[in-house]
Amino acid sequence: MEEQAVQTVKKRRRFPGWAKIVLTALLTLLLSTGLWCLALGGNGLAMVETFLLARFAFVEADADLHTAVDKGLDAFVNGLGDRWSYYLTEEQYRQVTSDRANSYVGVGVTVLTNEREEGLLVQTVIAGGPADQAGIAAGDVITAADGTSLAGDNREKGTELITGPAGTQVTLTLLRPDGSTVDVTCIRATVHSPSASGRMLEGDIGYVYLANFHSGASDSFRQEVDALRDQGAKGLIIDVRNDGGGYVSELTKTLDYLLPEGPIFTIKPRWGFASITQSDEECVDLPMVVMVNANTYSAAELLAAQLRESAGVPIVGELTSGKGYAQLTFPLPNGGGAGLSTSAYCTGGGHSLIGEGLTPDVELDLNEGAALGGADDNQLAAALELFD
Repeated sequence: MEEQAVQTVKKRRRFPGWAKIVLTALLTLLLSTGLWCLALGGNGLAMVETFLLARFAFVEADADLHTAVDKGLDAFVNGLGDRWSYYLTEEQYRQVTSDRANSYVGVGVTVLTNEREEGLLVQTVIAGGPADQAGIAAGDVITAADGTSLAGDNREKGTELITGPAGTQVTLTLLRPDGSTVDVTCIRATVHSPSASGRMLEGDIGYVYLANFHSGASDSFRQEVDALRDQGAKGLIIDVRNDGGGYVSELTKTLDYLLPEGPIFTIKPRWGFASITQSDEECVDLPMVVMVNANTYSAAELLAAQLRESAGVPIVGELTSGKGYAQLTFPLPNGGGAGLSTSAYCTGGGHSLIGEGLTPDVELDLNEGAALGGADDNQLAAALELFD
């Protein structure tokens, strides 16, 4: 007798759609969490855990975590041991972004915070700006803003106190070079600040002061030099004293304009290969001198170094800062920014300025109280003598 085969079919259990969604989300979360743990490591996780503990376990529920994070991030970046990397608060990040565009709301001055204990030393005044209209001049020291002293440690807060919304006013107390004091009132406005300014000196020598390498700097510089050449300039003095640098792209365009064919800039990023920027054969065919000081940084140093390396241009002034790293400023979720050194840079020939700076061919200090580019500027007088 033949047996009848009985096939038993087991019915699969099906998960409802919502369960599949939840399971997929959990698996994705676990995977991403694991990747974050690998990326952060123990130190990174410790920072995250500390923030969560402060948020949910700290006894003072209304603690100012925003300020705590600002201080913590600032300390972390400083802890890297790189004097060129920095952390910016939300307000500082907005201000830096505006400054680098060479357009900002303020009174139209650039200042040095570390030159005078009494306050902020006015370096340049934008022609036609609020400060210029109020009679502020280079060499003045801003000692107070709306009655708040800017002396000593308060100098670091000076920019925040002087800037503000367009149309508002600020009263500045000035210490004049002759020792007198005066209060002036400025109406804040949008100020467009060209990077370069030029004029003709005795002997048909053109003089161009280049304040920074921010947006539009190369075009501003070229316009000034071209204007001087049209006026019959027989030589050119390029002044980058107190120039804090700026964008690499502005530097390379400026060097390409000035120098003949050849290598003009080398950058060595952490990731990837070194790259060398080349200049074309078009150039400014004039004898040149470049002026520097201790506050000549970054792109400004490289400009002077490359002019000497490529064309034998003499340098006048003081030993420069010795900066050789390029920074990228990364925007952060809290509104601030982290500026980190991500590349080393050198001259086209591969020479680095890190830790050594530029030693001028004619080395001398600026006369005390002298204004840059003024009649009493002994460094400028020394630069002029090189054309004789």
